[in-house]
Amino acid sequence: MKQVEVDGLTVAYREQGEGPAVLLLHGWPTSSYLWRDVMQPIAAANRVVAVDLPGFGASSKPLDAGYGFDFHAGVLDGFLAELEIERVALAVHDLGGPIGLDWARRNPDRVTALALLNTLIYPEFSSAVLAFVEACVKPETREFLSSPEGLKAAMELGLADPARLSDEVLAAVREPFATDGARTALMDAGKGLEPAGFERIAAWLPTIEFPVRAIYGAQDKILPDIAETMTRLAADIPQAEITALPDCGHFLQEESPTQIGTLLADFFAAVPSSPSRSLPNPQH
Repeated sequence: MKQVEVDGLTVAYREQGEGPAVLLLHGWPTSSYLWRDVMQPIAAANRVVAVDLPGFGASSKPLDAGYGFDFHAGVLDGFLAELEIERVALAVHDLGGPIGLDWARRNPDRVTALALLNTLIYPEFSSAVLAFVEACVKPETREFLSSPEGLKAAMELGLADPARLSDEVLAAVREPFATDGARTALMDAGKGLEPAGFERIAAWLPTIEFPVRAIYGAQDKILPDIAETMTRLAADIPQAEITALPDCGHFLQEESPTQIGTLLADFFAAVPSSPSRSLPNPQH
């Protein structure tokens, strides 16, 4: 793991490879660890960076951040500046989806390509998402969701086969949230994105001209409307190539990392490289 300082926050990240830059964004309650086995195939042709968003992983977990769209956009701006990355391809998952899409909306000329995995996109939230946001607010459910037992339940729910959740993976998910403050930040991050931001994203999607790839686990119990989301995405972005994985759930990077890595590597390697190379890779 590496780290940089952005606006007084420590931002941790993993990095492999050289070439045009690819940024991987995770969601709740995971971290860059989710992408660990996906990165190597992409790194054959790209400089691939997986970041721990604030509130997660080894990054700072401020209690006064709000975790809204403006906050995350500022962090990503500072993070990419520290790594001297000007143009970048994105792969996003879960809560990292709207965060990455909002940054792309603000910086469309800096985005070379976009890959969407099981994620939130539109402002018409499912009952499951609304229940999660409500649980992030109520004291009794906040405490459970961020507890070791709650994190285990979330990870099991996100797998097509809960038996696939290994002790090693569970320990890695739990480790960043050992303190009361870290657990508070986790729950704040779960409810921080404003509905108006999703409306802006939805209005912007039909204007996208860069390549788009969507890969999703069809057995998603966390986002049970994922197939409908992808159907709507295909209508909004006709050039999008969409693949459903019938045997995967929400955390498809845990269930089929080799397949996900290969599909993403093929997609990003095909993006024209001449205008999209990152600036020299600094040493951190």
